[in-house]
Amino acid sequence: MNAEIITIGDEILIGQTVDTNSAWLGEKFLEIGVRVRQITSIQDKKEHIVKALDETLKRADVIILTGGLGPTKDDITKYTLAEYFNTELVIYKEVLAAIEDYFTKRGREMLQTNIDQAKLPKDCRIIRNYNGTASGMWFEKEGKIIISMPGVPYEMKAMMENEVIPSLKERFNLPTIYKKTVLIQGIGESFIVDRIKDWEEDVEKLNIDLAYLPSPGLVKVRLMATGNDENILNINQKAEELYNRMQPYAFGYNVDSLQQLVGKMLLEKNATLSTAESCTGGNIARLITSVSGSSNYYLGSIVSYANEVKSNELGVDENIIEKHGAVSQQVVEQMAKGILQKLNSDYSIATSGIAGPDGGTEEKPVGTVWIAIADKNSVYSKKFTFGDNRERNIILSSLTALNLLRNKILNKL
Repeated sequence: MNAEIITIGDEILIGQTVDTNSAWLGEKFLEIGVRVRQITSIQDKKEHIVKALDETLKRADVIILTGGLGPTKDDITKYTLAEYFNTELVIYKEVLAAIEDYFTKRGREMLQTNIDQAKLPKDCRIIRNYNGTASGMWFEKEGKIIISMPGVPYEMKAMMENEVIPSLKERFNLPTIYKKTVLIQGIGESFIVDRIKDWEEDVEKLNIDLAYLPSPGLVKVRLMATGNDENILNINQKAEELYNRMQPYAFGYNVDSLQQLVGKMLLEKNATLSTAESCTGGNIARLITSVSGSSNYYLGSIVSYANEVKSNELGVDENIIEKHGAVSQQVVEQMAKGILQKLNSDYSIATSGIAGPDGGTEEKPVGTVWIAIADKNSVYSKKFTFGDNRERNIILSSLTALNLLRNKILNKL
């Protein structure tokens, strides 16, 4: 079964809003054996919606539209769909009651534009929105399914998971898809491919789909096939082979994150962690504390952006800073030791670098980062050169530091 996604709204076309909905929908459809063949973004204009529907109905079995269902005048998707499917808009009493309750609970006045959101096409299946006021609509034409959903991500996701996906699975005999993803940090896609050429050839012979999914600081290698017993066995075996071959860079599978994995490892050792951050500006602390229960092992952080803070709070020798500079092995190691002692933790992370885009020199260009990992017995440090993009440098430094900590806990450093 094939699907297509149509996203509606100028905010997507001009880059004001990033279309995360399509990525999420593509992943969810893949899980139930539905292949998304095309994603189209259009203006919230009648002629564009009609043209997109006419073209998409020739190709796809299921069409998902997102956006254009709000209460403002430029949200015309509902009206266009009613005309397209030759039906009229009527007030749905249960939807109106839910909208009234939505505003009453929030102590807000309900306007006529909100009441109008209870007007929906007569000849469609209503998909209730329990997190907002814009209902979804399910139409059928010539054996094809057309579903219109609000563009607000958390509203759309709940409606898909609670009603749309279960309905599709119940109605159609969809294949089971099995996939496993190996997560790799600290090595680029081209280096991975170069190291596993023979392994990749073996995977292709087993008719397993292989995909490389790179992002800043991370490469996901996904293996996928229909979920029969033989394929499941082959995928698990080849994923384990890849994981072992890509050590010390591979750290987990599927939805694992470094912060979750490191947290689990610290809990298992009954160990604690502290961080001293300069160039990462607290981003490592943010990642660690994004995990529920991190207070059981994470003690805290000092964001020592200024040299005075490095000296006064972490005990870094001012003469060392003067001689070697803040971005140096000597300073980052003293930062790691200083926070370890100050918070009396079992492990510590320290970062110092030039995130950019300014501040680089010929000796230390933008993207130069020193990372140190310490425990009560030793400290390990390493220099990296990431690039000239500030945001990417912060992400890369943070993920690299967490992976170094993972290897330190495993006694691999």
